[in-house]
Amino acid sequence: MQRAANVTSGDLLDRHAIDWKHVYRMVKNLRQRIFRASRDGDLKKVQSLWRLMLRSRVNIYESVRRVTQLNHAKDTPGVDHIRVTIPEEQAALCQRLSQLALHQVHPVRRVYNPKQKGTRPLGIPTIVDRCIQAMVKNALEPFWEARIEGIIYGFRPGRGCHDAIQKLFGLARPNMTRPWVLDADIEGAFDNIGHTALLQALGNFPARGLIKQWLKAGYMGIWRMRGCILPTPVCRGVG
Repeated sequence: MQRAANVTSGDLLDRHAIDWKHVYRMVKNLRQRIFRASRDGDLKKVQSLWRLMLRSRVNIYESVRRVTQLNHAKDTPGVDHIRVTIPEEQAALCQRLSQLALHQVHPVRRVYNPKQKGTRPLGIPTIVDRCIQAMVKNALEPFWEARIEGIIYGFRPGRGCHDAIQKLFGLARPNMTRPWVLDADIEGAFDNIGHTALLQALGNFPARGLIKQWLKAGYMGIWRMRGCILPTPVCRGVG
C-alpha cells in the first residue's frame, strides 16, 4: 500500500491509496513533539515544529478527511454553498490547502438552532476554512496543552464532563475541607474576548495572520423580503 509522504510538493495521492494509520501516526508524532518542546520551554523548536505541521501533507490529509468525511456537519456548506463529497473534490481541496499563505478567510454563515428559551446563533464556516482551522488546531493545541492548568476540563482533548465530575466527587467528600461548589457563568464570554490580547498571546505563531482574519471576518445571515430569502451584508467582528 502506498503511504502518504510528509512533503509539500508533487502529485497528491489518491485518498484510497493513503495509509491512514500512517497519517494519524505522523500527525500524532508531530503533536507530541510540539507538546514536549512547549513543556521544555524550547520556543525555537516549537516555531520550527509549527511550520512543519502547517505545511505537512499528512496534516492536510487528516484535516480534509476529518472535515469532509467524519464530522457530523460534513454536508453543511458555508456562505460559498460549496460541499466537498467526491474524491476529485477532496484532492482539489488538498491542493488548495497546500497554498496556505495565499488563503483569504470567509465570513461564517449565521444559522439559529432552537432552544427551550429562544434560539442559539451558530456560525458555520466554509469547508476550506474548517479544514484550515483543523490544521491550525493540530499545531496550536499541543502547545497550549503543555501550559494550561490541569484542573481545566472544558474543550480539551481527552477530557470532558465526566472527568470534571470525578474531580468534584473527590474534592467534595465528607472528610474534605471544601464542602461547597461554586457554579458561575460569564455571559457572552467569547463575544467579548479582546482580540489584541489574544493575538499577543499567540506570539509569533506562523498562522497568526489567518487567526486575525477569522476574528475579523464576521458573519452573513439571511433576511426575508416579500417571501424571498436574501443574504444580509457581512457584519464585521468587533474587539
